Amino acid sequence: MAKDKDEIQIVNSWKRIDKIIINNTQHVLKVVVLVSEEEEEEEEGMKITEINGDSSTSNKRPKLKVVELDGDGKEVVEIVKQVEKCEEVVVVREPLLVFGEDLMLVILNHLDAQGVASCLLVSHGWSDVASSDSLWTKKCEELWLGKAHMPRLSPGISRLAAYSFSMMDARRSRIMTEDLCDHVWEFRFKKEAPEYWRNLDPSWKGIGPPMLRYFHPDGSQSADPDDQVWGGHECTFSTVTTFVADGNIRKHYVRINRWPPMTVSRNKDWSWELGNQLYWYSSTPDSTKEGGTGPLFPA
Repeated sequence: MAKDKDEIQIVNSWKRIDKIIINNTQHVLKVVVLVSEEEEEEEEGMKITEINGDSSTSNKRPKLKVVELDGDGKEVVEIVKQVEKCEEVVVVREPLLVFGEDLMLVILNHLDAQGVASCLLVSHGWSDVASSDSLWTKKCEELWLGKAHMPRLSPGISRLAAYSFSMMDARRSRIMTEDLCDHVWEFRFKKEAPEYWRNLDPSWKGIGPPMLRYFHPDGSQSADPDDQVWGGHECTFSTVTTFVADGNIRKHYVRINRWPPMTVSRNKDWSWELGNQLYWYSSTPDSTKEGGTGPLFPA
């Protein structure tokens, strides 16, 4: 085999590479196929449609015509290349056609969610495989592991949609009435609060769990019967959100009665916190709550 070799390569990081070696007799000398060396050319994502040349005429250069097929079997690229005495052609083949859907599912299962999502854009065939519930069920389980709350999702949606809506909800920093009412909230005083109130907080003195608060759809708030801070007084809450011209949130807070407003924050485990200079609220974990919590996705 001559040292001078010219190489054709169709660049696509998702497709496997096979090699066809052309020798000086203008015939295919060897086909290197990772799965099987006897696969029919029509089953491949790349096929050789024409090899011209006459082995008896040494001054003629054969031509190699290569047609690339996409995942749907459509011809997208045609390359005509002069073949010297020895030529190595790199043929790029469609993995979905080579491996089949079942093996592709096994392969894609080793990718992270972002990698699988990228496969949705390759072709219609790839999208069908990469959107499989069997793939995204595991991705959802990994995403939800250790989270304090689960989003409320419409029944019957695909696991891919469930993952997408869960990510949308995780990035949400605006608390809704549904969030307030669906969770039980721990209530604690801060060290800046007057000593009288701190002494009524069992968690501050280390003699008991935090006090609990409950928000209700009618706009009221309540506490447990034995709560020493709660004086049986009427409490109402409201959420206030203002926006700037581009639609971003300018101010967002929760207010109870006419007491100081509480700013809203979201934790990495998807729990919520409300707080001001005197006290703070923290949503208690309830990830096993049937149907999820918060506003419905999709609305």
